[in-house]
Amino acid sequence: MKFKINRVVKFLILSDLVFWSGWGLITPIFALYIVGKIEGGSAFVVGIAAAVYLITRSILRMPASIFLDKCFGEKDDYWFLTIGLFVASVVPFGFIFATSPWHIYILQAIHAVGMAISVAGWSPIFTRHINKGQEATQWGLSNSSLGVGVGVMGLVGGWTVTRFGFNPIFIGVGIMGLIGVILLLCLKNDIKGVFDKGFKMDFRDIFDGEENDSSIETGSH
Repeated sequence: MKFKINRVVKFLILSDLVFWSGWGLITPIFALYIVGKIEGGSAFVVGIAAAVYLITRSILRMPASIFLDKCFGEKDDYWFLTIGLFVASVVPFGFIFATSPWHIYILQAIHAVGMAISVAGWSPIFTRHINKGQEATQWGLSNSSLGVGVGVMGLVGGWTVTRFGFNPIFIGVGIMGLIGVILLLCLKNDIKGVFDKGFKMDFRDIFDGEENDSSIETGSH
């Protein structure tokens, strides 16, 4: 079987790889950062921070997905994906200025909102554009590449923080996240209707119910 990755799938995987690899820098040091740099930081604060993120993301994920399923076309999915990824990408810069536990909780909540709407948009686009007969392979490629990227960057993050401190890590994570967002702009000619008005977005477009936008080409590029 000839293996060929659809252009849309390729850029979704690349964007995800860069974005999540960036967050992999934080993985081994986040608890150390809270305990060592946040006033009143403790294992309990780390637990609350994790709970705020996971619970908020889980609560918002389904409503966002249900909303997108009720919208015609792929514009809404794309804007949820892109805007959500951008929101999540600016969060690491906030960690540089955080001093109290409640700062961390707010940043975690913002991160959760961004990821909930981003993943809600990513999943349907990826699903629609997978090449027929290669569903398992391309989902596997996505998951495997993320695992390798996050694993390698976790090692890099652990080394970097011992040499240069926490701030360069957070800056790096934010920059990599924004690069992930920029990669999504490469799909401007592949997602129907997204850039019909150039880079000007009317938020009413997200709620556009035009049925003719629901025709999506999913063939190989």
